[in-house]
Amino acid sequence: MLRNYFKTAWRNLLKNRFYTLLNIGGLAMGLAVGILILLWVQDEFSFDKFHKNSRNIYKVENMVGTGSSRQLWTNTVAPIGIMAMDRIPAVEAVVRTSYNSYYRLFRYKERLFHEQKNFYTDPSLFSVFDFKIIKGNAANPFPDAHSIVVTESIAKKYFDKENPIGKVIMADDKEPFTVSAVINDLPANTNIEGNIFFPMTLLSQMNRENGRNMENDFSNFDFSTWLLLSPGASIESLPAKLKNIHLGVKPEDTDADYILHPLEKVRLYRSDGAEGGIGTVQLFMVIAVLILVIACVNYVNLSTARAMLRAREVSLRKIVGAARWQLFMQFVAETALLFLGATIIALMLVSLLTPYFNQVSGKQLVVNFLDPQVWTVIGITIAGTLLLSGIYPALLLSSFDPLKALRGKITARVSDAVFRKALVVVQFSFSMILITGTIIVGDQLSYMRSKEMGFNKEHVFSMSLINMSGHLDAIRASLMKQPGITGVIWSSEAITNNWEQTGDNYWEGKMPGETMMISPMSVNQDFIPFFGMKLVAGKNFSGAVADSMHFILNETAVKAARLENPIGAKFKLWNTMGTVIGVVKDFHFQSLRQSIKPAIFQYRKPNHFGQLYIKTTGQDAPKALAAAEAVWKQYNTGFDFSYNFLDDSYKSLYKSEIRTGSLYNIFSMIAILISCLGLLGLVAYTAQVRTREIGVRKVLGATVPNIIRILAGDFIRLVGIGVVMAIPISWYVMNKWLEQFAYRTGIGWQVFAIAGITAFVIAIVTVSFQSIRAALANPVKSLRSE
Repeated sequence: MLRNYFKTAWRNLLKNRFYTLLNIGGLAMGLAVGILILLWVQDEFSFDKFHKNSRNIYKVENMVGTGSSRQLWTNTVAPIGIMAMDRIPAVEAVVRTSYNSYYRLFRYKERLFHEQKNFYTDPSLFSVFDFKIIKGNAANPFPDAHSIVVTESIAKKYFDKENPIGKVIMADDKEPFTVSAVINDLPANTNIEGNIFFPMTLLSQMNRENGRNMENDFSNFDFSTWLLLSPGASIESLPAKLKNIHLGVKPEDTDADYILHPLEKVRLYRSDGAEGGIGTVQLFMVIAVLILVIACVNYVNLSTARAMLRAREVSLRKIVGAARWQLFMQFVAETALLFLGATIIALMLVSLLTPYFNQVSGKQLVVNFLDPQVWTVIGITIAGTLLLSGIYPALLLSSFDPLKALRGKITARVSDAVFRKALVVVQFSFSMILITGTIIVGDQLSYMRSKEMGFNKEHVFSMSLINMSGHLDAIRASLMKQPGITGVIWSSEAITNNWEQTGDNYWEGKMPGETMMISPMSVNQDFIPFFGMKLVAGKNFSGAVADSMHFILNETAVKAARLENPIGAKFKLWNTMGTVIGVVKDFHFQSLRQSIKPAIFQYRKPNHFGQLYIKTTGQDAPKALAAAEAVWKQYNTGFDFSYNFLDDSYKSLYKSEIRTGSLYNIFSMIAILISCLGLLGLVAYTAQVRTREIGVRKVLGATVPNIIRILAGDFIRLVGIGVVMAIPISWYVMNKWLEQFAYRTGIGWQVFAIAGITAFVIAIVTVSFQSIRAALANPVKSLRSE
């Protein structure tokens, strides 16, 4: 019997090739996109869950500052973890990591390598986390301060097939380091970074000045710190205990509160409750569901609409003895067979499109059909879609009264027609939401690219100083002689993305217990005019020796410090007590996701972490780059020449948003295409069942435009209802998405007007094709065939 079900189903699908292709095409596209999105979502949720202790690992973070400058710092001080392990029984182990910017150039024999992902860490990194040591002593990965642990890819890159253990590499041609262990490459779905790991004891030996060291320095918040807690340990009281430890060493830090952030939530959630990556994940989960629902609506609509054409078939089957459950199984078999074809095509599309999807999304997804997790996602997607779209049509088709059907007296129930119309409305509501979202995401990206930053970044490129920091005056003099170069300046931080902050400051009128977090930047006297910044009060640095005791604040810093007359006010930054000589107009030195924060300029030459900025005339940029490269090679021997135009550096701040926008555009177009396939099928069906009516109307004088209006009018009205219903939903969803940006575009009526017109145009074009074809048919032939 089962064989007969599928045999009959196959014949019926072949008989109605047009509708079969529409259904399979829509379902295949919906399933393929749904599977890709849900694989992406699964990857986002999988971050760091592969560690056996993942549920007991917490990251130590801080809330610092007071008033408007209070903010979350995801790094903390070096001693807190070690002290917590000694004083709090629930803390079983601690892991610290800190970026190693001291060493960038590595030599093995005659080969030079430039590495960026270098970190200091504790040996516990390899026991608390599941980063397996595949070579070397797992119990003692760092035998001494000059031993290093490298990843497998680094070992292969440096030593090829040689045994890496015991090999010595030179860092910056001055420090020898011995490879003591090799670990597997860190997976893509972890928040821990690193290719070369140095022992934390080395950093401890280097950072010893003025009586401060890593064991007692509570001023440097530069360490990612992870605590492994005992299973079942209560974490509610731990933040207060950590703060008490902190205040016991540095009692003036009353503003510093501690937060324990679960490892499994670090990727998608912020511990201060602000919007994290989960917003984007939820957005794409909704898009996946919308696309799958649109594909299901297509199938349900076409199946139920065509049910009337199969009424006689169903009735004959019932008369010859078929039970309702057998008819139900027959139509479920048809759905299953159709879904089998759609699933095969969808899986082929997933395999073909994954590389392109990775390129757009920035992921490294690998669709391994032997992986149970992949099949879990595929199974849930297909099963959910099959249940949504297969049950109702099968129930409807198996419910016809056989006697009425054979007499030709059966008609479509009002409820069925209303249901189909409701599905069309829902389908185009979803499409309208996606169109609106596409426009708003594009507007926000355009807004960010065009917003005035408060400084001129045109024709300016930057490069890291590294070894040039001690020769800045000579480098400037040399470069200013070159054609095409109009300015050369330097600073301690990148102007487009300055995350350096400190609360170690004092000013006249500072309240007890008050902490203002401020972003410092060391610059020369040409920095402000070079970038075309505006001084709203006071004067610029002159380059005199006295400027080492002068400061320039931005407007936000003046407001935060409540300085009514800032010029001449005393201000202390770290150990330097000086005078405010100027106020610069606010400028954006971070992404537009963040509001402008207090900033301070000091006149001082930067160290090797700083940036050199060169302004060109635009047309002579190649000559300027050639001159910059010559200087680079003179002072940074062995380092690959690296530079960035500020326009590109600024765009790189919005990689995530650009990817989100690209994916959103692609998914929206696919959803609209699937909707159009369904609408095309419904119009074709309507034209088929109204063939006699169309013929009669034409015989009585109806024109082609009249026929088109009759056939298309109902569908256009349904699309209009869908557009109206989608407007408040679109506004709410996209307004929530925009809340993550401190500076954002508005959602005006024009957005909905453009989206609505777009939806109408798409619908009109879709229905017109079949409507015109039906209207142009010969009425004599239509009436004869009917």
